[in-house]
Amino acid sequence: MTGNATARPVGADPLAEISGLSLGPVQGGPPVLHDARLTVPRGQVLGVVGRSGSGKSSLAYSLLGHVRPGLEVRSGTVRVAGLDPFDRADARRLRGRVVSFLGQDPASALNPALRIGTQIGEAVRLRSPARRAHEVRAQVEELLLSVRLPADRAFRRRLPSQVSGGQAQRVALALALAGTPALLVLDEPTSGLDTVLADRMRGLLAEVLSGGDRAALLVSHDPAWVASVAHEVVRLEGGRITGAGTPDAPVPAPRSSAGFPAGGGPGPGRAPGAGSREAPRTESREAPGAGSGGALSVRGLHAAHGRVSVLHGVSLTVPAGSCTAVVGPSGSGKTTLARCLAGLHRPARGTVEWREDGAEGGHGAPVQLVAQDARGALNPRESVRAALMRPLGRRHSAAGAAREAARLLDLVSLDADLLARRPGELSGGQRQRVALARTLAAQPRVLVCDEITSALDRETASGILALLGSLRRTLGVTVVMVTHDLTAAAHHAERAVVLDAGRVAEAGPVDRVLTAPEHPVTRALLTHADGVVLAVPDQRR
Repeated sequence: MTGNATARPVGADPLAEISGLSLGPVQGGPPVLHDARLTVPRGQVLGVVGRSGSGKSSLAYSLLGHVRPGLEVRSGTVRVAGLDPFDRADARRLRGRVVSFLGQDPASALNPALRIGTQIGEAVRLRSPARRAHEVRAQVEELLLSVRLPADRAFRRRLPSQVSGGQAQRVALALALAGTPALLVLDEPTSGLDTVLADRMRGLLAEVLSGGDRAALLVSHDPAWVASVAHEVVRLEGGRITGAGTPDAPVPAPRSSAGFPAGGGPGPGRAPGAGSREAPRTESREAPGAGSGGALSVRGLHAAHGRVSVLHGVSLTVPAGSCTAVVGPSGSGKTTLARCLAGLHRPARGTVEWREDGAEGGHGAPVQLVAQDARGALNPRESVRAALMRPLGRRHSAAGAAREAARLLDLVSLDADLLARRPGELSGGQRQRVALARTLAAQPRVLVCDEITSALDRETASGILALLGSLRRTLGVTVVMVTHDLTAAAHHAERAVVLDAGRVAEAGPVDRVLTAPEHPVTRALLTHADGVVLAVPDQRR
């Protein structure tokens, strides 16, 4: 079913087939996806695993007839239900009707200006025979109930901004299921959820995939989940399918990890290991800048979106040079808090103050946000050089800014030859490092990192977190890490703050909060963290 194999389960009816597909940069260079061959039979789930930058998303997008900007199809064919998704007429017949997509940020598929019922109703009209108002409404209600959401009129009239993150994910799933597509393409659909919601979403998707003759291609960084729902699992490495197997016969591990640094594996059009270098690892748990005096101080912070209150009297202190993890359920106010700290959201009441005893002058904005979506944070039309030169040009000559841009890339363990590339030509780990380098160009004293590893595989995420540790040592920056990854919080932060419904549920040393939690919400998060109690290294302050 994969690679050069031609065998498939007896009696299996192929719904989708990819044969000899190669994708590469338009301007030439090594392929991003090389000679990919696989079959997705009706009623079966094919799992796809691999490191960031291995070509998983490119493979998934090909089933919808889509390639990222800057790439082209060099050879091979794709067929879904006998149609070519790269043919414009066939694509109109396929998308939404035969094949639907649910991506890493499902909520981004929602129109913020349209009510939930209206959006799902439009999808029903386009993809099903239902035309009369009562028929459409009945299907909308059925879809909402199928994803465990209320189907009453009040909920249908809500805007996407008026539902929680977990609810927005399920509304997007309802949209994808409208018209009962035969093939679902799922690209990391649980990557941005807390442990509780991710567990529930995985269960919901397992139910969706287990019924009827619907097929699915599932891309995920969670091999345990893939193994629990997939009939077959394939592994990509450097744009090639290198292994395949059933969940009860584990997929062979990559031949060597030496060519895939923690920085994210090879980028599009790159040989393994090119462009990224291993970030310095750090095992020390002590705060590199601790003892220098100063802190980021938040007192009585209240914030709202319109008339909806989000934060209620949040207070916390982050010592200079330390790392504090902010965790909590989706919708608890973590991102709003991060934006308030960076001055991007005006609080209704309360203060955010940074002070550092004996700090040298000349620094830029003291607090800077590193956003979750590095792809969205970077202009897709700009090169890495242009992205870095804009903030640097305010303080340096052209020649000085160019030297500083190269230095910043080196600081985040990237090679200077990436300066000419655009975001679409980089792997996920490389994009996140470029976004971090651009943030460092503003000379911040505090980095507020909002879920910066949620869309990355575990090895790449570890590299980004190790890089943050290195920056704390070398630059003395203070880090506020907003995350759903409790393991990352346990191993990289000195303190943890747990938010629940916009309030601080509990706070304290990370080894106490994550091993002896006092609040029910913390216990719930830990219960769903792979079902194990986290091992927190000893604190050495």
